[in-house]
Amino acid sequence: MARRVGHEAGTRARGAAQEPKALKRALTTPLLYFFILGDVLGAGVYVLVGQVAAEAGGAVWVPLVVALLLALLTAASYAELATKYPRAGGASHYATRAFGPFAGFVAGFCMLAAGIVSVAALARGFGGDYLSAFVTLPVALVAVVFLALLALVNARGIKESTRANVVATVVEVGGLAVVVVLSAWLLLRGDGDLGRLTDLGTPEKGAAAAVLSGSVLAYYSFVGFETSVNVAEETRNPRRSYPRALFGALATAGAVYVLVGLAASAAVPTARLAGSSGPLLEVVKEAGGVPPKLFSAVALVAVANGALLTGIMSSRLAYGMAKDGLLPGVLTKVLPGRRTPWAAIAVTTGLAMLLALTGSVATLASTLVLLLLVVFLMVNTAVLVLRRDPGEGDHFRTPVVLPVLGIASCVLLATQIEAAVWLRGLAIVAAGAVLAAISVARRSRRTNEGEGRRADVDASRPG
Repeated sequence: MARRVGHEAGTRARGAAQEPKALKRALTTPLLYFFILGDVLGAGVYVLVGQVAAEAGGAVWVPLVVALLLALLTAASYAELATKYPRAGGASHYATRAFGPFAGFVAGFCMLAAGIVSVAALARGFGGDYLSAFVTLPVALVAVVFLALLALVNARGIKESTRANVVATVVEVGGLAVVVVLSAWLLLRGDGDLGRLTDLGTPEKGAAAAVLSGSVLAYYSFVGFETSVNVAEETRNPRRSYPRALFGALATAGAVYVLVGLAASAAVPTARLAGSSGPLLEVVKEAGGVPPKLFSAVALVAVANGALLTGIMSSRLAYGMAKDGLLPGVLTKVLPGRRTPWAAIAVTTGLAMLLALTGSVATLASTLVLLLLVVFLMVNTAVLVLRRDPGEGDHFRTPVVLPVLGIASCVLLATQIEAAVWLRGLAIVAAGAVLAAISVARRSRRTNEGEGRRADVDASRPG
């Protein structure tokens, strides 16, 4: 009897050792708030205003507000699902619960593809024009070293990574605040033109078309909030903290974007703003008093911060998909002391390095938003499908109309994407579908084999 008990205890211990360890719950509400804010207020804001001005005219703030409202629709769906199922898999886990492993794999694959390409693009951006303001180095070398350093920060721990993000986010917001203050000073001394703030439309487009096309561009700047669901498992009290951090961060980002849009449009003529690749730098030059290199430094911080946060998302998503059996189990390995998913970090960083070195990031970057719209469509639909599941206790519950409107917003924005981007995006989705079919077939075969072995064992037992 003692021998049998000991054997059973040993079996349980070995089984527990083989199970993936849970991630450390180290994120507080303020840290999660800054995580989301830092991801949304990324490098895009420093080039966004000029692009929106080219599409919408001087009233840049209008499409920014519309884009914020559209982003909040999908954010509400994420808030419900992240508090209902606080797991690192994020959209992949939600789609798996709602539609099965095939859809879960496709959702996760789209998120992984978007995240890894984004990190690679940011790495190349870090080694480009912003860095050349200080020193000239080979872009490929800078990208590899940059990604390796980010991986080390990521592996050190979620708390350390998000603390670094707090500092970087403060620097980013500080740089944007300087733009607003300089614009106000410029207006006070009698320069600038407030009349541009009501100038909506372009010679090619009327007001309504200008708002729609400008909102599509502005919407790109608000994506990033979806990465935060992948750290819900590392949040101390996700059911309480996540909605507060998510909606608070989006509201803050929206307010900052609108203020920057108002400041840039009032300070700089629309044509000049639209023709500049560094529109906020035009405000600095127009107002004077601040060295232009300051904004190169702030932009480098913004790029590094965006890459770090997206790298965290990608590694946690890979870890979560592996826990769901959609990716190889080796990706569930965590560092014993730090309890961070080192295997997932290593693999996603390696793929980002490969993309950065091959230079194919430029051709894939334009498909990022299309991939995310596919994911957002699945998430908004999953909220409605999973309403019959009570979930894991009390959670945030969004009104039914919001995910329905979220679905409509995804379809509307997708209709504005160019045909060439659709072709590239569909090729990636198709690749994900093929891999999903293979993964599901393997899981089904393993399940059938397991059931067959159990049946053989039962049949061999004496009656």
